[in-house]
Amino acid sequence: MKKIFALAVLAAFVTPTLAAFADGGAKFVGNITTNGQIREDMGTYWNQITPENGCKWGSIHSLSNGNSGTSKFAWDNYDKCESAYNWAKEKPGERHFKFHALVWGSQYPNFLCKKKNPSITVELTKKYITEWFDAVAEKFPDLEYIDVVNEAIWAGDNYHSGYGKPAAGANGISTDDTECGGSYIIEALGGDSIVNGKHQYNFITNAFKMARERWPKAVLIYNDYNTLTWQKKEGIELVQTIVKNGAPVDAYGQQSHDCKGMSKADFEKNLTEIHQQTGLPLIISEYDIGEEDDQKQKEDFANQIPFMWETEWIAGITLWGYIDGATWANNTGIIKDGKDRASMTWLKEYFAKNVSKGKNTTGLGAGAAVEPEPQTPFKGTAFKIPGKIEAEDFDIPGVGTGNDSYSDDSENHGDSDYRKETTVDLYKKATGVVVGYNSEGNWLEYSVDVEEAGDYTFFAAVAAANDGPSFQMALDGKALTNTIQVPKATAGEENYEDYNKVSANVTLPAGKHILRLSVISPWFDIDYFTFVKGKDATDPEPIQKDTTETKKDSTTAIFRRGSVTKSGAIHLYRIQKLYDLKGRVVRSKR
Repeated sequence: MKKIFALAVLAAFVTPTLAAFADGGAKFVGNITTNGQIREDMGTYWNQITPENGCKWGSIHSLSNGNSGTSKFAWDNYDKCESAYNWAKEKPGERHFKFHALVWGSQYPNFLCKKKNPSITVELTKKYITEWFDAVAEKFPDLEYIDVVNEAIWAGDNYHSGYGKPAAGANGISTDDTECGGSYIIEALGGDSIVNGKHQYNFITNAFKMARERWPKAVLIYNDYNTLTWQKKEGIELVQTIVKNGAPVDAYGQQSHDCKGMSKADFEKNLTEIHQQTGLPLIISEYDIGEEDDQKQKEDFANQIPFMWETEWIAGITLWGYIDGATWANNTGIIKDGKDRASMTWLKEYFAKNVSKGKNTTGLGAGAAVEPEPQTPFKGTAFKIPGKIEAEDFDIPGVGTGNDSYSDDSENHGDSDYRKETTVDLYKKATGVVVGYNSEGNWLEYSVDVEEAGDYTFFAAVAAANDGPSFQMALDGKALTNTIQVPKATAGEENYEDYNKVSANVTLPAGKHILRLSVISPWFDIDYFTFVKGKDATDPEPIQKDTTETKKDSTTAIFRRGSVTKSGAIHLYRIQKLYDLKGRVVRSKR
């Protein structure tokens, strides 16, 4: 905790800087390249990357000698496909890369176009598709996530993208070169038969089978747009059909461009319906909100992102751009003119407080459920109650969702080397190490062993430089105390150096439990807790602290002691002692 009141107040208005929103969380939160580049701040916010256009077939594959010559593959030709892959590989297990996309009815090579290459045939197209899949597998044999087929829902009288003929794409914006005249991609991959009026999407099923042969361990994704609104039913039917026909689909990608203004209830209901009817995990693959009004954009984020993060069958979240003016659609950016829009501020605050709430039981990597390991006592054995607990000796985190032992932002503000591997802010004091910079939503947990069930008095040594800080204690997830207010330091004394005692009567069950301190309101420091047997028990370690001020031939020492009533009210008083130059008390008064 900062020692100067002005800094403490300022800190209340500053959002903590995160290494990445989802670091250590249950799933990834990613973004795309920006105008074909990987910004220096990519890793500041995001732990997953998708090249917006760089890995699309048309960005990479060309022919050296006309339409019949040797194929050429330019992996970093545009939008940094290989560079994005390498960015993720810099921190394996922490960063994640998604290949977007193997098969799409837009942005495929010109030599597949019926108008631009009149000599193209179904057989040649099949040859080029196979060559493309093989080249990607050779270049990136260990891909983690792949959009295998993109935007192939049949809606109205066309596919979402122009596999057979030019089509209107997302939001009515053409995603095809109208001079291309379509391709033979569908025919080359096995066609699209119709049974009882329903498309069978044979070409999608075969593309997934080809992908599984080359990437047996990758997460294979079908990805599409407008699936939360206008073509929700068609998308569900497509996925049901290809799964029935044997397509090895691991996840259904929800682009989520169609969520602007959608209510929280509708958003959650629609996603749940899609998951239940397809039986597949979902990935939020291209989320953005095109909204000029900052508050309206933030409201959509606040209504929708918590469900994405905290729902166990959603495997990851990718936002589609973050710099205003450098995204594919107007007003979808969340940083504008170098400043955070309200939605970006909200994102920082939400993940700083709620990263531990993420759930992922999909088994699809990036924090997915693994064999859990429980948290363990820092010093090997649980703290005995009755007894004293040093605040800095919180438990060692375990493995898996629900086994964290603390929640704190990723920036360490402390000045102590004690437990520096954690992000908890620990400070050196004359009495030892204390936990400081306690911001709202932070929490710490301790394994305790209660010797005997019954009534106890809880004491805590705390310090604050301003009015308002508070915390609450819980045991095994249930409130143990009401909110406990932390008293402000006495005027004139150094901030965060003036410790007081607060207390509460509690009833504890015998045996081993998890004790949690939750910060309700910032900012304060905490040194230790003590549990004493019995209600309204006497504090065995009352705070006694002397400071000295020299004035001419005498010294004034201030002695502070705090006592707490049954209701938790704090009684403070000051004793002033006058010393002579030899250190003898010549007068004292309260």
